[in-house]
Order: sequence, then C-alpha cells, then structure tokens
Amino acid sequence: MKNRLEALRRERGITQEELAAALEVSRQTVGSLENGRYNPSILLAFKIARYFGRTIEEIFLYEEDAT
Repeated sequence: MKNRLEALRRERGITQEELAAALEVSRQTVGSLENGRYNPSILLAFKIARYFGRTIEEIFLYEEDAT
C-alpha cells in the first residue's frame, strides 16, 4: 500500500524517531511504513491520521489489483 507518510513527516519537520515516539511505535516501524514494507493496523492508521489532522484515505493510498 502506498502512502504519503514520509512527505507529511518532512512537511512537519520531524524525524522518524519523533514520529515514532508520538505514535508509541519503534523508529523501524515508521521506516517500514514509509517504505511500504509494512501496512499499519487500523488502530495505528487512525493514530497516524489523527496526528497529522488528515483522514486515513489522505495518507494511505489503496490500490486494488486490476484482475
């Protein structure tokens, strides 16, 4: 799943460590989210959306496979 997490974090001028502390996750989790290696739980997605004052859909871009 693609996301805008890194761009939003940089706009706010915070590090991965600072975002991780705010979300109560590890810096590695933030890095994995930003790189698309990890999809957040619904709870974490809501925490991220609330932190940035955005909707989940504005941050996480769902793309369905065209089959």
